[in-house]
Amino acid sequence: MIGRLNHVAIAVPDLLAGVAVYRDTLGANVSQPQPLPEHGVTVVFIELPNTKIELLEPLGENSPIAAFLEKNPAGGMHHICYEVEDIVAAKARLKTQGARVLGDGEPKTGAHGKPVLFLHPKDFTGTLVELEQV
Repeated sequence: MIGRLNHVAIAVPDLLAGVAVYRDTLGANVSQPQPLPEHGVTVVFIELPNTKIELLEPLGENSPIAAFLEKNPAGGMHHICYEVEDIVAAKARLKTQGARVLGDGEPKTGAHGKPVLFLHPKDFTGTLVELEQV
């Protein structure tokens, strides 16, 4: 069901400092910051030959990333994103297997302009999983 790894997301307390590490220290190509108010984050993507790294910074008081950073002040891995061909079919299959879809259970538009869903970390060995339709 899952396809290729789309990205690994890292929550950071300071997006510009995170960008500097990847761009200046590691020599990576980094996208421009993209605010996503509906998700409560500002993101950048670091392009790698085989996948992407997403840096997330809280946007607004109700950001889920703010809560994550309260527990992990230095930042850290937040979630992993896999591609799926049909997000509605993937959701249906996962729910029949007992997996919990976070939020209202309906796909939202993600940073790439494609439908995404998040799955409960307790159902996936302690890792928050994002599915993105390709």
